[in-house]
Amino acid sequence: QFFLRLSELFDEPRQKDHGSIHLTQKRMAYGEDTDVEASEPTIEQPFPDLNPSKPFPILIRATNGKSKGKRDKKIKLSTVVGADALDGFFAKYAEVCKLGMSGLKKRDRSKQKEKLKAKKKKQGGGVTGGEVKKT
Repeated sequence: QFFLRLSELFDEPRQKDHGSIHLTQKRMAYGEDTDVEASEPTIEQPFPDLNPSKPFPILIRATNGKSKGKRDKKIKLSTVVGADALDGFFAKYAEVCKLGMSGLKKRDRSKQKEKLKAKKKKQGGGVTGGEVKKT
């Protein structure tokens, strides 16, 4: 179901000819949703979560990047993938992302570059390149 909704999310900007998609992934934190128990830091091991007894599940999120003003149109997707299912999940995830991104066009940043050049020119324009004579 996650992959189906993700492919629909990639289709949306293609139809409108603009839009953003944000993909994030992170390790699940300790909590009720995980079966990995937290151990307390000690002097010998100040960061016990660097070497866990079991691998952590991974949280995958995808949104269409709508701002606060358009919250009603914001689409949020998320799923938790266990450590044992990561290989199969990432193979299919990469396939869906590649297919979805192939139709997207790269953002035109030429206007931003022109503004940056004008700003630099304006800042450096106050000083004239006069010669300095050594005596």
